[in-house]
Amino acid sequence: MNLEGKQLIGNQAVLAQGQPIHGINPATGERLEPGYPGGGTAEVERACELAWQAFDAYRETGPEQRASFLETIADEIEAIGDDLIVRAMAESGLPRARLEGERGRTCGQLRLFAQVVRAGEWLDVRIDPALPERQPLPRVDLRQR
Repeated sequence: MNLEGKQLIGNQAVLAQGQPIHGINPATGERLEPGYPGGGTAEVERACELAWQAFDAYRETGPEQRASFLETIADEIEAIGDDLIVRAMAESGLPRARLEGERGRTCGQLRLFAQVVRAGEWLDVRIDPALPERQPLPRVDLRQR
């Protein structure tokens, strides 16, 4: 894991111009590198613009794509490996076992959410078929989502 002190805005790593913010190891008081410069108005506006674009695209995806997305996030977290745990220990002062448990819980929840998305029960879809012979008036096909 190579930390560069950049902001991720969309698919680009951007080095902002603000004062750098450093993590502090709570166990030792050591300042952690790299520092992360704060973003200005331009970075915030660009991030918001890209978020809206991503929302418009993502809401058109189907359950399988969304479930796969969640599973990919879990896979990528795990792929960072021990570097993630070591950095999190330095930033938080928490012990290895606790952080490994948190990583496992997080990835497990992402995979559980993927299963829920695939099952589709959260959509609460209801279909009442048409009743053209119903008296006194026919009923049209009713759908709820």
